[in-house]
Amino acid sequence: MMSNYILGIESSCDDTSAAVICNNEILSNVVAGQDVHKFYGGVVPELASRAHQKNIIPVVYKALHDANINKKQINAIAFTRGPGLLGSLLVGVSFAKSFALALGIPLIEVDHIQGHILAHFIKNKEDHYPKFPFLCLIVSGGHTQIAIIKDYFKMEIIGETIDDAAGEAFDKTAKIMGLPYPGGPSIEHNAENGNPLAFNFSKPVIPGLDFSFSGLKTSFLYFLRDNLKTDKNFIEKNKNDLCASIQNSIVTILMEKLIKASKQTGIKQIAISGGVSANKLLHNELMKAKDEYNLNVFIPSLSYSTDNAAMISIAGYFKYLNKDFTDQKVTAYAKKIR
Repeated sequence: MMSNYILGIESSCDDTSAAVICNNEILSNVVAGQDVHKFYGGVVPELASRAHQKNIIPVVYKALHDANINKKQINAIAFTRGPGLLGSLLVGVSFAKSFALALGIPLIEVDHIQGHILAHFIKNKEDHYPKFPFLCLIVSGGHTQIAIIKDYFKMEIIGETIDDAAGEAFDKTAKIMGLPYPGGPSIEHNAENGNPLAFNFSKPVIPGLDFSFSGLKTSFLYFLRDNLKTDKNFIEKNKNDLCASIQNSIVTILMEKLIKASKQTGIKQIAISGGVSANKLLHNELMKAKDEYNLNVFIPSLSYSTDNAAMISIAGYFKYLNKDFTDQKVTAYAKKIR
């Protein structure tokens, strides 16, 4: 097989990432985070774009170095066009356009969500890949969707959040408790020593396969407000149980809809993707469902769960095979209109 080298660039939020793929095998995947946002308890768009400008060249250089290839061996450059923070995206898009123009090679635009889904097709030791059609739960700080994936580039969204994303629910409830950003890992860490059934929070009753997390956040906020009136140390005394309980509530909502989607469609190939797909409780509940409902389950490795350029590279590889290229007029989009 001919070797096709694709350089992938991801800059949709606060991680600057570059990866090199040879066909479907990742040769390097470099990610530079941005600690500056921890002070603010969330991503500050202007600071994020400035950090991307500082990180993009060193990250790409290291990705090429780690892959042990010369820039002239690259067949095409794939980049995240959107959705995401516009200022952050513009850094990656501008660099990709300039680098492709300088090298005289094709430019490939990739949708961020599409990248998360196609990360399941990166070469792995078990050669374990989803078969079309499969269901995918895309769950992150900005997205919560269930989609039927019909082929590499065709998907049908059958359920999505009507307000906040699951990842945002993790971040906001963590912030209410005074936990450090990002909230998901902080809650998961404290939840390890907590009782997931210690506290109950109101869960939304949303018809069909759609999600809602704003009511859950409000319920959590009011619960803490009421208890802090009688005990100002309530959060500190019950931190582990609070984290375990809110995590259990979020994961239960996700799993109930995912199982419902499987039953309605008859599809038993189930995948998860996005930053929240790294959550251990979600993994455990998915594996329980695998046995109970006879599902074929696909969970991405941790390095491909959060935002990274490897997922952009694999999407770029499949597009390269189809000669699905874009031109130098391409611009970033913060939110894709369906």
